[in-house]
Amino acid sequence: MSFIQLNKISISFGDRDILKNINLNLSAESRVALAGGNGSGKTTFMKVIGGITTPDSGSLSNSPEIRVSYLPQSGLLFRERTLADEADQAFNYFHDEAERLQSLEHKLSLLNENDQNLPSLLDEHHQLHEKLISGSYYNREEMIAHVLTGLGFSHTDLTRRCDEFSGGWQMRIALGKVLLENPDILLLDEPTNYLDIEARNWLELFLQKFKGGLLIVSHDRYFLDVTVNEVVELFNGGLKRFKGNYSSYEKTRNAEMIVLIEQFNRQQEEIAKTEEFINRFRYNASKASMVQSRIKALEKLERIEIPENMKKMNLSFPAPPHSGKQVLSLKDISKAYGENRVISGLDYEIGRGERVVITGKNGAGKTTLLKIIAGLDNNFTGDVNYGTGVKIAYFSQEQISFTSSKKTIIEEVEEIAPTPLIPRLRALLGAFLFRNDDIYKPLNVLSGGEMSRLALLKLLLFPVNLLILDEPTNHLDIHSKDVLLDALRGYSGTLIFVSHDRYFIENLATRVLELGEHRPKDFKGDYNYYLWKISESQFSQQQPEKAGEKILSKGKEDHKATKQLKNLVSKLKKESDSLLEKLDRLELLQKSIENKMADPINYSDGEKIKTLKKELDTNKLNQAKTGTKWEEIEMELDGLEN
Repeated sequence: MSFIQLNKISISFGDRDILKNINLNLSAESRVALAGGNGSGKTTFMKVIGGITTPDSGSLSNSPEIRVSYLPQSGLLFRERTLADEADQAFNYFHDEAERLQSLEHKLSLLNENDQNLPSLLDEHHQLHEKLISGSYYNREEMIAHVLTGLGFSHTDLTRRCDEFSGGWQMRIALGKVLLENPDILLLDEPTNYLDIEARNWLELFLQKFKGGLLIVSHDRYFLDVTVNEVVELFNGGLKRFKGNYSSYEKTRNAEMIVLIEQFNRQQEEIAKTEEFINRFRYNASKASMVQSRIKALEKLERIEIPENMKKMNLSFPAPPHSGKQVLSLKDISKAYGENRVISGLDYEIGRGERVVITGKNGAGKTTLLKIIAGLDNNFTGDVNYGTGVKIAYFSQEQISFTSSKKTIIEEVEEIAPTPLIPRLRALLGAFLFRNDDIYKPLNVLSGGEMSRLALLKLLLFPVNLLILDEPTNHLDIHSKDVLLDALRGYSGTLIFVSHDRYFIENLATRVLELGEHRPKDFKGDYNYYLWKISESQFSQQQPEKAGEKILSKGKEDHKATKQLKNLVSKLKKESDSLLEKLDRLELLQKSIENKMADPINYSDGEKIKTLKKELDTNKLNQAKTGTKWEEIEMELDGLEN
């Protein structure tokens, strides 16, 4: 079996340890997500595994002839060849094997049956032939077409020169090449960054069938959930493993965080007391040795830290101004670019409080429609009518530029933030990945991703009642996406958005508008309802004679599912009631312990107080765990009952 073994890998940049004594085994069976906050060393770690970066210490052991392919986040450009010829470069390893096979076949043709080298040459011939078959060498043209069209290229694109494609499409070429290499271990650093939702769905299916090992860094929770069965997390240079998909990792990590935060708070109290003692008696000669002892203890203390990517942050919108019940009305909207008609005869109305996601393949007109609604594109036919009191805010990567301003990030947001939000600005900036000294960066040196995040945060500070968002989650990590998602779910205004992040769509949209080759289609339900309706439509088109049977069968299934659902709801309600009773008992026990601690007989007894304090800490921890479990069940009940 092919494998990579990392033994005590360490890397430092200056005085900072990026990786410290890391051990990890990857095999052809591995399906691993690499998690960690920004700057935790994920890309460095991948480059070590890929043989691109040499560690300061430790060793890397590989099985013989293992092939590893690495996809970086960005920066790859392809120019001279056609798309098909560039993709064929992925088979270079197999081209060499094919030449070796031809050479063997020539040798074998010259040998007689009694030659002593015949068995070994035949065995080598067989091994090479099997490699070429498993690597799809003999049908590589079909594989190239399959992979590239799956990633969104058209058949006519195959003959175009690579330098005709933009940056995002360049990275799709790079992704296609590493997939076609069919390696033993595949390292993917943000593979979905430049993919629309159709290409992401295709990639998910491809990776589920992929026979090699996977190590993936991604900010797309749904993508990770369906492609991995293990998560490894980098934090403070160390590596910790979690079994299960990404959602399972988050659930486990959140439970651990309750305990960690409790320990963190206790430690902070102790540190504060120690520092207070040092400051009070620093210049008291009789206490000098005690002060020095406490200073040394503080220096040696192993401080508890909360991982950035697990810190919880809440962001809420300013209350939107009131608008009419009907927010937007589109009448017979059509738009063409020359001979290419992207929108045709769209009639659509949106009511107050709706959250509409616009879907469709690349080129279907999603961004174009958002610009028309936002009043940024007037070159169309038809009418756009806004309801009473509608105030619009529009976000798009294309509209952002701070290149002429020398103001710092913190100065920019302080100028426009409502007064009640000013004390929380640093925390809000942190939620959008501007942490520590980043907030003092001048605007004119920001990268495209940084400008995008800042523009999005600024947008959220203004009170508007119609938000129009084009790919708002680009350049955000999972934690920041969650902050944005929670804020938008609590937003009482109207939302129209385009996104390629399925988890984000599933948890936000209440209605779906699909644009495509035919007339636009309206689905008055969430994204799962939309997926069910289009799969049902495809099934009916493929097997019209069985449509009636399917409806009848589905009716029976629905009845059975409803019964099971009722049983589950009943079970969860009983569990919820039981947990509430447990919380009541724990609260009564807490009061009893606190009363005992207040009793003069006990608080004068050091050992007794120590025991009671331990009981109190255990009780509070049990309350926290029980409360978390109750909240999870209540959330599940809400979802089931809805």
